Formats: sequence, structure tokens, C-alpha cells
Amino acid sequence: MLLLGVRIDEINLQDAIEKVDSFLQSHNQYKIFTPNPEMLVDAQTDLYFKEVLNQGDLNLCDGKGIEFVSKGRLKRISGVDFMYELCKLAEQKKYSVYFLGSGSIDTIEQLILNLHKQFPNLNIAGGHEGPRITSEFENDRMILSMIEEENNEIISNIVMQDPDLLFVAFGHGKQEKWIYEHLRDVPSVKIAMGVGGAFDFLSGNKNRAPKWMRDNGVEWAYRLVQEPQRFKRIWKATVIFLYFYFLRKCNSDL
Repeated sequence: MLLLGVRIDEINLQDAIEKVDSFLQSHNQYKIFTPNPEMLVDAQTDLYFKEVLNQGDLNLCDGKGIEFVSKGRLKRISGVDFMYELCKLAEQKKYSVYFLGSGSIDTIEQLILNLHKQFPNLNIAGGHEGPRITSEFENDRMILSMIEEENNEIISNIVMQDPDLLFVAFGHGKQEKWIYEHLRDVPSVKIAMGVGGAFDFLSGNKNRAPKWMRDNGVEWAYRLVQEPQRFKRIWKATVIFLYFYFLRKCNSDL
């Protein structure tokens, strides 16, 4: 299904897990992205981001707002929950995983400790806090900028550890573009997934909203109380997202 020009797959959690299992058994490389309302808004002004999102091999609906405007055709599968399910699958099927991002080695170490408690037999190939990435606009395209030597060292480390799955947590936009640009440089990786803030939640650095709030689409309120500085992002994911959606809908009806 196309929403604001971005393809999102009509798929439930179980079918998505089975699709990943088939990806892992192939000889190709695959990209998993989790579009949410904020990402769709950003993709309206960053055309490169829109192009990259539409190159995803599996694009999961990660937002109750998207589920709402799709009238139920799309079912929310949060990136945090899907990363957890893929770690469970990796333990069962003996695949190795690598964690890249968050900007904090302490977060990576705590994430690894917590996941080993949940999945004692999970093969964790390694982890790295990630390169320092900035972005700048060039002709409606937000281009990544980083220190080439630092990025190459990280890529070399991933290659040496030889993981099957790579979870990338740079924040939306940066992580998807990095995967798109560098997946081919880490040939052992069958699946690379952009996971946003999942490392913070699965490491225990941040608390998730109660399940009833997540199920009813009001997780944003919990996060706003916990992190008032997120107001602009939540405004974008709610009010601005609905503005773009209804503007597009009205124009298509003309």
C-alpha cells in the first residue's frame, strides 16, 4: 500500500517473521524498514529518504496513525517488538546478530547483557556505537556526512565478525540511508534493519509505555511525559502527518 508516496507492506507479525526466515535462507541481502508517521512526513521534503524507504524489501507499519488512516489494511508492528522477535528467531535458527548505533557503548553493552538474559543461546557477533553522522540538504535530498576512516573501520569490524543480521540504530533517516549505501559492503549480512530507539528500550535505558497505551495508540502521551523535549516530533507525527494525509487525499479526489 502506498501512503504519502511510501510503500508499506500489508502484512501481520507472523507472516513478517516467516518472510524474514525465508530471507535468511536465501543468498541475497535484504533491507527492513519501519515507516512511522514522522518518517512519512520527513519523506515529503527529503526526496532521497523517500527513495530509500521505497527500496526496503520489507516495510512494516510502525505507527497507530498509519494503521488508522489505512482503515485497518495496515497493522502496526513496532520496530522494538520486531527486533525482539528476530532475536528470538536468530537464537532458534542459530543465526548471529550485530548491533550498530545508539551513540553509546554503554547502551550497547547493556543491550547485549539484557538480550543474553532473554536469549542465553543467542549468538551475538558484536556491537558498536556507530559513526558520527551529520546530514545536509542538497537539492531536496538530505545527504549523509561522516568521517570516512571511522565509517570504514566500523564496516571492517562488521565484516570480521561475519554476522547474519545487522540492527542499525542511528535514528530514522540516517539509519535507512546508511543501510542503503553500505549493506553491500558487509557481505555476510543477510538482513539489515533500521530500529530507531529500540536499543534504548531493550537495554533498559528507557521504559516503554504500558501495553494498553501502546495498543490504543496513545504511547505518544507517555513518551511526552517522559521526554517533554519530544513535543516537536510528536506534533509532526500527529498533526502534521494528518495534515499531509488529508491534503493528499483531497487533491486526489479533485
